[in-house]
Amino acid sequence: MSKQVLTIAAVLSLFALFGCNNRNDTQAVASEHAMPLKPMQQSYRGIIPCADCEGIDASLYLDASGTWIMNYTYLGKDTSFASYGDWARTANKLVLTSSQGEKQYFLPKEDSLIMLDAKGEPIKSPQNFTLKADNLTLPTTPMTMKGEYTYMADAAIFKDCGSGKIYPVDSNAALQEAYLAVRDENVLPVLLQFDAHFIEQPKPDSDRLQNVLVSDGQVKFFPGKNCQS
Repeated sequence: MSKQVLTIAAVLSLFALFGCNNRNDTQAVASEHAMPLKPMQQSYRGIIPCADCEGIDASLYLDASGTWIMNYTYLGKDTSFASYGDWARTANKLVLTSSQGEKQYFLPKEDSLIMLDAKGEPIKSPQNFTLKADNLTLPTTPMTMKGEYTYMADAAIFKDCGSGKIYPVDSNAALQEAYLAVRDENVLPVLLQFDAHFIEQPKPDSDRLQNVLVSDGQVKFFPGKNCQS
């Protein structure tokens, strides 16, 4: 397991510890008026505590399609870690579900998001766990993604196994050639695991932007396999 992932696990464990025995805090959160999230992509940023570094520069990107990307940069270590998944709203919380099924919780308040613990309860700590609204671009930190890849008619698409969402893939000759070399003529999608990040590009014949995947390498196809096998 990588050091970055271990650090995230440590932070989440700390969240769970802070969430114990805080019934009064939970009642206070329930009474807060949560500002509704606008139906458009938004980004938030803040420096949150780190167990073994100067702090974690956390950037969260919400898309109107219901997807999110979180980027963590470990200050003083020059390392980054990114994750992605789906977001949804409850009565007073923002719930992020990662591509691996793990959940994170936030309390929307004015122009900020306040991080909650692993149970969705307030973190009882004097340290700062707030992300403020900011105008940021999508991170380029590679994320390991697994899904079904298809290339035909000069266009490639990727169906993410975790979320089931389908993304266009930016033109990549090496990726396309590798796919054509392993695919079965009768089965177009082939299971693919690769490192990638998102960029924004206009939709065809439209001024609206969409998230497009860009390959960062570490490509591995699994011929004859799909997300269910």
